[in-house]
Amino acid sequence: MENTGPAERLPARPHSALLDLSGGSAAEPWQNPGAYWASLSRAVEEVPAPAAVLELDALRWNARDLVRRAGGVPLRVASKSLRVRGVLEALRGVPGYAGILAFTLAEALWLAAAFDDVVVGYPTADRQALRRLAEDDVLASRVTLMVDGEEQLDLIDAVVPPGRRPELRVCLDADASWRSRVLGFIGTRRSPLHTAEQAAELGRAIAVRPGFRLVGLMMYEAQVAGVGNAVPGDALHNQLMRVIQHRSIAELTARRGHIVQALGEVAALEFVNGGGTGSVETTAADPAVTEITVGSGLFAGHLFGSYRSFSPAPAAAVALDVVRRPGPGFATVLGGGWIASGPPGPGRVPQIAWPQGLRLLPREGAGEVQTPLAGRAAGRLHPGDRIWLRHAKSGELSERVNEFHAVQDGEVVAVLPTYRGEGKAFL
Repeated sequence: MENTGPAERLPARPHSALLDLSGGSAAEPWQNPGAYWASLSRAVEEVPAPAAVLELDALRWNARDLVRRAGGVPLRVASKSLRVRGVLEALRGVPGYAGILAFTLAEALWLAAAFDDVVVGYPTADRQALRRLAEDDVLASRVTLMVDGEEQLDLIDAVVPPGRRPELRVCLDADASWRSRVLGFIGTRRSPLHTAEQAAELGRAIAVRPGFRLVGLMMYEAQVAGVGNAVPGDALHNQLMRVIQHRSIAELTARRGHIVQALGEVAALEFVNGGGTGSVETTAADPAVTEITVGSGLFAGHLFGSYRSFSPAPAAAVALDVVRRPGPGFATVLGGGWIASGPPGPGRVPQIAWPQGLRLLPREGAGEVQTPLAGRAAGRLHPGDRIWLRHAKSGELSERVNEFHAVQDGEVVAVLPTYRGEGKAFL
C-alpha cells in the first residue's frame, strides 16, 4: 500500500453520501441474535470472505448513545478507531460530533483536505509530513500538533525554522494516569507532564517561542476509558477496577482543573479534550473538559462490551468461510487470527459472534491462515457455511480488509473503503 503525500484533494465518492447516520429507527435488531446474524449473512452471501460489515441500525444506535452519554459535551471522533473515511464524513451530519483526533500527522494532512479541525493525537517526528504542513497555510490552520516537551518543538524548528513557515497550532498533552500509593502507576505511559506546574512551564515556553500557538489541552484517562469494569467471569478484576476508577476520577478532576487554570494564565485555550468511549459520563461531568474523544464505541469491538455503564451494539463484524472438517465435531475457517494490540491474553482474540456454541482450540487459537473450531455447533457446519467474528478492538479490523459493506434492513446499501482500501497505511 502506498503512503503518498496527504495534501492532495480527496476524490469525491458518491457511495459515501448514501451513509446517513443522523437518523435511525427505534429498532434494535441485534437483540435477536439469530435473526440479526442470519440477515447479515444473506446480505453478503455473494461477497467473498472475509466479508466485513457495518450494520447501519447498530451504528446509528451507537452514535446516538454516545451523544446521550455525553450530555451535551461535543464529541471528537478518534479516527484510529474507525479508519473508514466514509463513516468520518457521515458523522459530520450527526448533531453532537465535531472534529477529528487523528493518530499520525500524515493521516491528519490527508484528512484535512476535507475536514477543517484535525488534532494529531500523538507527537510526531515525521519530517516529511512536517514540511508539507509548513508549506500550506490552509493545512496549518486546520491541523493541530501534539506536544509534551520542548524537544519536540526543537525538532519542528530544525525541520522548518519559524521564519519560513506559518504559525503552527499545538496542543499540550498532559498525563492523566493515577499514582496510587499502594498499586503504583495506573494508566498509560504518555506525557511526562503530571502537575499543573509542569504543564504551565511548557505552556509558557510555547507562548514565548516564535512560530507556535498553544490552542488546546488533552488528557486521556486510559485507566477509565480503556479498561472494562464488567468483564464476564472476572468478579475480582471488576471490583478492583471500579475502586481504581472511582479514586482515579476524583484525583484527575481536581488535577485537570488546576492544569486548565494554570494554562489559562498563559494562553486562551480553544479546547480541553479528555476521555474515551469507556469514560464518557465521568469525563463529561468534569467542568474543565470542553470535548470528549470517542471512536471505539461506534464500531464496538468486543472489548467495549465489558463496561457496567453502557452496552454498545455489535455494528462491525466480519464473516469467514468454513473450508474443511478435520474430524467429527470440528470445523475450520479460512483466516481469523486477527489479534488485537495491547497486553496479550484471551481478551485480545476475536470473539465468535455467531453461530453460538463454537469455541477456539486452546492449543491452536485463532490462526493466520486457518482457525479450527469446536463446540456443539461445529458438527453442523459444512464447507461454504459462514461464521461471524467480532474483533477485540474497533479500528484494527479496518487494517485487515479493503472495504466494509454497509447493511440496512438486510441489504447492502453502500460499500465503504477502509484506509487500506484507499491505499493508505499510516501506522
